[in-house]
Amino acid sequence: MTSLLLRRLGFSLFSLVVVSLLLFVLTRSIPESPARIVLGDDATAAQIAAFDRDHGLDQPIVVQYAAWLERVVLAGDLGQSFTTGLSMNRQIADTFPVTMELVVVAFVVASMLSIVLGTLSAFYRDSPIDYFARLLAVLGVSIPGFWLALVLILTFAVDLDWFPPGGFVPLSEGLGPHLLSIALPCFCLAVFYLAVITRMTRSSLLEVLNQDYMRTARASGLGRGRLLMYAMRNALLPVVTIAGVSFGHMFGWALIIEQIFNIGGMSRALLTAINQRDYFMVQTVVMVFTIVFVLANLLADLVNAWLNPRLAAVAS
Repeated sequence: MTSLLLRRLGFSLFSLVVVSLLLFVLTRSIPESPARIVLGDDATAAQIAAFDRDHGLDQPIVVQYAAWLERVVLAGDLGQSFTTGLSMNRQIADTFPVTMELVVVAFVVASMLSIVLGTLSAFYRDSPIDYFARLLAVLGVSIPGFWLALVLILTFAVDLDWFPPGGFVPLSEGLGPHLLSIALPCFCLAVFYLAVITRMTRSSLLEVLNQDYMRTARASGLGRGRLLMYAMRNALLPVVTIAGVSFGHMFGWALIIEQIFNIGGMSRALLTAINQRDYFMVQTVVMVFTIVFVLANLLADLVNAWLNPRLAAVAS
């Protein structure tokens, strides 16, 4: 396990360095300076050159990247926004918890329901619960998330007035209003991954249940509870892998969901930064998403190694 952890950590750090370097190159490949956004269309060439010089944008990309990496590693300073002058650390502290809460709640709900549905669908194959789970999975992967969000707002917020149509109510303003404000966004985030993980759980569990050792266990009179306990340990391996990838992908879906529900999270901040050519904000948000994605996959690998110790033995 230790060898697997060290190998995965090394690969994760390498991935973060490569992504950060690519971000630096891509964001600074835009021909127009962010000074045009900050200073306005009437800014002269001399003013733009002075802006670039003051912010180090006239330096080679390698020099800029080295300075940024040194500041991040040694001081934990992510830089300042070109357009607002605000600290990236402060903006991340204000927006990251919002997006993280939406994604975590949606992921937990999707994972728990999908594993239960997938397990029941596999154990009671060709039964009404199986047909229901399969129909739900097909609908979940077929319905666009943005369309579902608009339909839910129109139905449950505008017509029925059960939920607010948008916005984010902090927990400090009350548990009830807070839960109502995140209910629809979390549901829209969870539907697609609920369908994906349900289908994976069903297919993986069916494959395990059809193995020879499971047939022998059933022939020996082993109860459904014991069968489920033995089967799930092997069936969960691909499910955990898909769940780890899905957790990272949810941040991409949050980009759309936060925009539709007018939620001021990191995904919305990313769109604003792109429009304003705010290099540091784009880099910071994408890097945070990358770190979360890498950590989610690292955790999935460790959970799989715990479920099947042979994986750790092969890695060492």
